[in-house]
Amino acid sequence: MDGNGRWAKKRMLPRAMGHKKGVEAVRNLVRSLRGTGVKALTLYAFSSENWKRGADEIDDLTKLMKHFIRSDLGEMIENGVRLQIIGDHSAFEPEAVALIDDALARTAHNTDTTLTVALNYGGQQEIARAAAAAAAVGDVTVETIAAHLDTASLPPLDLLIRTSGEVRLSNFLLWQAAYAELYFTDVLWPDFTPEHFREALASFSARERRYGGR
Repeated sequence: MDGNGRWAKKRMLPRAMGHKKGVEAVRNLVRSLRGTGVKALTLYAFSSENWKRGADEIDDLTKLMKHFIRSDLGEMIENGVRLQIIGDHSAFEPEAVALIDDALARTAHNTDTTLTVALNYGGQQEIARAAAAAAAVGDVTVETIAAHLDTASLPPLDLLIRTSGEVRLSNFLLWQAAYAELYFTDVLWPDFTPEHFREALASFSARERRYGGR
């Protein structure tokens, strides 16, 4: 979900307003999933490298995260959305951690859609953790590493979308993206609508996936 800061800068607004508008885009997208057949959506919300940002911006992002949970948790429960976290969310301040843990527990039995949020997450770090965990119990193979990934309970990644015109993965789901379809758009995340998402799905559905077979 890239482009919040540039969205705000284009409008001569503080970066916090870009992040706030980005949360609205998340809300609209999650609401639009019903009836699309999409069973799992993973959002890169805060990378392990984002701690390099200023303290004020990190504080704004944390406040938005807490507000989103408080305001939207009831709707998520009602609509059968299961929340899952990848990465180490325990690094956030205690109140945020408590809200996340409560949301995870209260949505754990929902089965309609899985909303996974990457918090304090990095793909390289995830692979290193999974390889170490596999080695601790036996042989290190493709299968044993996959079984220890943060996403082990999720279906295989089909489509990876990057907004804002950047054409790179930025340490997101590196292992899982091995045979995923990639979709890049110039649209900044706060402007990314359910219609843009449907366009990405249409592009995905028109592709032939060969997984290296020919």
